[in-house]
Amino acid sequence: MIFYSGFSLKEDEKFFSDYLIDKEYVVAGFSYGAIQAFESALKSDKRVDKLQLFSPAFFQTKNERYFKMQLGAYSADKDAYLRLFIDNCFSPALNDGSAVIREDRYESLKALLYYVWDEKKIQTLIGRGVEIEVYLGGKDKIIDAQKAFDFFTPFARTHLIKDAGHLLRAKH
Repeated sequence: MIFYSGFSLKEDEKFFSDYLIDKEYVVAGFSYGAIQAFESALKSDKRVDKLQLFSPAFFQTKNERYFKMQLGAYSADKDAYLRLFIDNCFSPALNDGSAVIREDRYESLKALLYYVWDEKKIQTLIGRGVEIEVYLGGKDKIIDAQKAFDFFTPFARTHLIKDAGHLLRAKH
């Protein structure tokens, strides 16, 4: 299995151990890593049987004002932005300090915010026999899980975990 981490995170596959399929021909990713996993599977000439997308970064329903606000907040105080981002990833559960932060760039945030999931690209993967699974938290504070659910459902086995957030954790 190949796993792609989310924006400014590393070792985050541990949060998805209940869902991950650890087999040779599986590609998976979380949030920004879901975009990277998708693009990797799309461009790969190697066999991919399953693509697992955990809380894929889905902002194509947002407007330019939202993007500028996010990028401006990141530019103004990266550390404060990341602290709030991580807290929102854990919500509705409390941040337990288990997230491992890595350096990421402004360009990465911009890329994930402006990424548009392309139905033709998704159909290309499906046409190659790739099974796509999408996992979303119903109480996600990062993305609009319902809009992502509505978008991905025609193409993928889509799971909406009602009481979970972006990291698919629920309040204990």
